[in-house]
Amino acid sequence: MNIILLGAPGAGKGTQASKIAAKYGLMHISTGDIFRANIKGGTPIGKIAKSYIDAGKLVPDEVTCEIVKNRLSEEDVKKGYMLDGFPRNLFQAEELSKFATIDVCLNIDVPRDLLMDRICGRRVCSCGESYHVSTLNGSNVCAKCGRELYIREDDNPATVEARLKTYEEQTAPLIGYYKKKGKLVTVHGGKGSPDEVFAQIVLALGE
Repeated sequence: MNIILLGAPGAGKGTQASKIAAKYGLMHISTGDIFRANIKGGTPIGKIAKSYIDAGKLVPDEVTCEIVKNRLSEEDVKKGYMLDGFPRNLFQAEELSKFATIDVCLNIDVPRDLLMDRICGRRVCSCGESYHVSTLNGSNVCAKCGRELYIREDDNPATVEARLKTYEEQTAPLIGYYKKKGKLVTVHGGKGSPDEVFAQIVLALGE
């Protein structure tokens, strides 16, 4: 089974991605990870991507598509994979259809106001733990290691608004694109615990 995972920032994709990959034996492919691996390995396409990143520019769609195409030609994806962070727009989706067969586009839908609350209320620790102010009861220290929690720079309302606007303009149209192809499955990520959302996903994917 080959899956595309869609969801706005704060929808809980990261949490669900690891659960989905483990249950269905899928290779979790994050475009961010592919970029880093190619750049670190000094591959020809990685060098091209790095030249754009170093210049503070977005990596062109054609370069991104080529990197994903190369990744999907590797042996470890033959039993199935989950794409996380790709495609990001309709051009990338069309290009993907030329070199890959997608079975399901899984969309985790969360209301916008809840996304804002989730991200702006997030507090993180340098040890990797993450919390929400609603569960801290006024505390500002990590329950795991005791260090002081902090707010990530990009977790402020103005930045979150910009990230959501970009998602709505570029990535959200993919929902309609895959719906027309009969491959869209939507679960509601705004209700229940992560485990309850995952139960919805298992049901939707038809275990």
